[in-house]
Amino acid sequence: MREELKTKALVLRRTNYSEADRILNLITPEGKISAYAKGARKQKSKLAGGVEMFTLSEMNLHFGKSDMATVTSARMIKFYSAILKDLNKMELATEILKKISIASESVDTPKHFEIAAMCLEALNDGMDTNVVNAWFLLNLAKAMGEQINLVTDVNGDDLEAGEYYDWDVNEKAFFKNSNGKYDANVIKVMRIMWGMDLETTWRIRDLRDYVTKALEIAKLCYN
Repeated sequence: MREELKTKALVLRRTNYSEADRILNLITPEGKISAYAKGARKQKSKLAGGVEMFTLSEMNLHFGKSDMATVTSARMIKFYSAILKDLNKMELATEILKKISIASESVDTPKHFEIAAMCLEALNDGMDTNVVNAWFLLNLAKAMGEQINLVTDVNGDDLEAGEYYDWDVNEKAFFKNSNGKYDANVIKVMRIMWGMDLETTWRIRDLRDYVTKALEIAKLCYN
């Protein structure tokens, strides 16, 4: 059993404990970890800056006999301060971390840390919240093993450029409907989000013209 771990970490949740300590839920490349940060709330604590919300940190963790690690050091790598200046970004970032926390209880994968870090970076850099949210929900569903069909419709026929479709929640696939809400552009945006990282996705031309409808479907894929 490991006794020491040096890792990058994001704080999913923190709870005040005793007079000056904190209990942390962390997401790391090694998975979700609960940790005890002794004295973190003291004004001159060396841990303080590295255990803040919306902060990417490098932490040294000690594992003893209990299930909870102890934070022996925490160095801030980046504070996503711009998120705190925008209520919509802060609400989305909080929701992202909440969903990551829940997902990591049932599936343990390094993808959860990668997804969370990528989304916080994007929000901090001013990326459109709808783009971030749609990409996040699709890629979290992917990390959780959800099978989402963006190639063929519910009948197994190839999705066609000149057709309109609606979304089947149970089958997680499109079905043809002449009065449907979704066309080839929406499907293309979803394929891009499913297959590319967030920074590359953001560079796609006309992405924001179709992301609202893509977000509608993404919310049905993972809610």
